[in-house]
Amino acid sequence: MRDQRDVGNQLQEKLACLDTECNHKRLLKSKSPNAFDCFTNFTFETIPDGLTSMDGDDDVSQDIRSFSESIMNNFHHLFDELLAKLHESSTSTVIPPVTCFVSDCYMPFIVESAQEHALSIVLFSPFLTTYHIPNLFQNGVLPLKDESYLTNGCLDIKVEWIPDKCHKASAIVFNTSNELESDVMNSLCSIFPFVYTIGPSASFLDQNTQKQLISLESNLWKEDTKCLEWLESKKPEPDLVIGGSVVLSSEFVNKVLDRGLIASWCPQEKVLNHPSIGGLLTHCGWNSTTESICVGVSMLCWPFFVDQPPNSRLICNEWEIRIKIDTNVKREEVEKLVNELMVGDKGKKMRKKEMELKKKVEEETRPGGSSYINLDKVIKEVLLKHY
Repeated sequence: MRDQRDVGNQLQEKLACLDTECNHKRLLKSKSPNAFDCFTNFTFETIPDGLTSMDGDDDVSQDIRSFSESIMNNFHHLFDELLAKLHESSTSTVIPPVTCFVSDCYMPFIVESAQEHALSIVLFSPFLTTYHIPNLFQNGVLPLKDESYLTNGCLDIKVEWIPDKCHKASAIVFNTSNELESDVMNSLCSIFPFVYTIGPSASFLDQNTQKQLISLESNLWKEDTKCLEWLESKKPEPDLVIGGSVVLSSEFVNKVLDRGLIASWCPQEKVLNHPSIGGLLTHCGWNSTTESICVGVSMLCWPFFVDQPPNSRLICNEWEIRIKIDTNVKREEVEKLVNELMVGDKGKKMRKKEMELKKKVEEETRPGGSSYINLDKVIKEVLLKHY
């Protein structure tokens, strides 16, 4: 097998990153105006998203329905215009020609563009269902009209019209591993011939020795690093960190000043890796789930929407490495679960399983591991197909 660093270096020489104008502005604002200047092997391109920022506040998240509709209605021709510009630049040897696409699952139009230009396309997603979210908005399935749709049988209706563009992709890659989701991946492999697990990405990043690439993060908000300073001032004993942004009353803030810290947007992976952290209270987004597995931190699960409930079921029922908070949240019950997680017998058993799972995913992302081999295969057989 060719050294992964050689393959990666070959890709770096020809890598262009595409984002919306709004998100690119937010990325630069969270870092610095010249944050990406040092990445001479990368080019950063943008296209408009068809939306207007709310009151000029670039830090406000965009409405998901409006954004999904804009993806379906505006992005295809904007993307094609960008491709035409890149093609023109390549003919004058300013940049190399476009030879393949890597797209997240929210951009189905890129599959069509790949077919139109006879180029390879790799779809990246933590879970396949999100690929169809724009179509659900376009066809009026989402948003639900009111709360009655949660219980009137609407959620049980089989949707027949979803276009199966995934079959047209050159490959579909998932930020997971065979160890974490072997049953699901085996089922998907029987439907799609080119499905690969190439994660968890957090484990790959932990092993990466190129500091410059590690700094290429994708936070849309400026990180509040005072939490790391606060953790350093603590004794190396377990604390519970709460993931997600919340609005807290001044009364609550004053009550916890002497025993806790409330921060805005934390560098989560650095926080989870700190020796003072003994647990994470999370909504169970997939990134938080895999990041906690990669560092061996136990979690209290409090799922809310989208992929969080199924992630929580996987974490609690199949992996048995988490404790779930009931939807009818009571202070006394949360206190009981936190104590169980931190010092109880169940928490000790979960931490043992957690460390076993951490070791397995580390093995899968090292040279010779299944995720490492899959990533190497996707790069050489799909992305570098034309070289």
